Amino acid sequence: MSKKREEKEAKKPVEEENGQTAEKHAESEQAAAPAEPEKSEAEALKAELEREKAASEDYKRKWYAVSAEYENYRKRTASQSAQRYRDGRADVVGKLFPIADNLARALASCTDEATKKGIQMVTAAFEKILQEENIVTIDPLGQPFDAEKHEAIMAVDPEEGEESGTVKQVYAKGYEQNGKVLRFAQVVVVK
Repeated sequence: MSKKREEKEAKKPVEEENGQTAEKHAESEQAAAPAEPEKSEAEALKAELEREKAASEDYKRKWYAVSAEYENYRKRTASQSAQRYRDGRADVVGKLFPIADNLARALASCTDEATKKGIQMVTAAFEKILQEENIVTIDPLGQPFDAEKHEAIMAVDPEEGEESGTVKQVYAKGYEQNGKVLRFAQVVVVK
């Protein structure tokens, strides 16, 4: 019997060890089981964070694009508004050009010195307004004809010493502002 008892006692530590091992194994499985869901939950949170970061960057990029587009729109409308204002002023001054033409004709035909002086004063005031508005007179007498600034109202045969295509006479002066022709000079051109 003693052999049986010895065998039982010998088996007990193994069983106890196996039991402890089984308990340890069960504890480690329980500890590992919650860790796996924590890992997958952490991975899910990281993935969601990355999606939100990407969405944030997309919104930021769109905001920059809209901001730049608005700034360009603001500058463009301000420029267009200023241009319309300048064009409106030029239109008003342009309506005075025929009056200046008539004053020049009156000055050329006037014989009375007092009247002549009065017309010169009015003409000087008009020229001052033109200067303030940065409007330049186009007076192409003797220059080659330029279709971009002159309007030929008549062509005459050349006389001795005249070149073909030159302006022989200016019927009405032209005016330009900042390179833009407000009124073409009406001229007589040599054929």
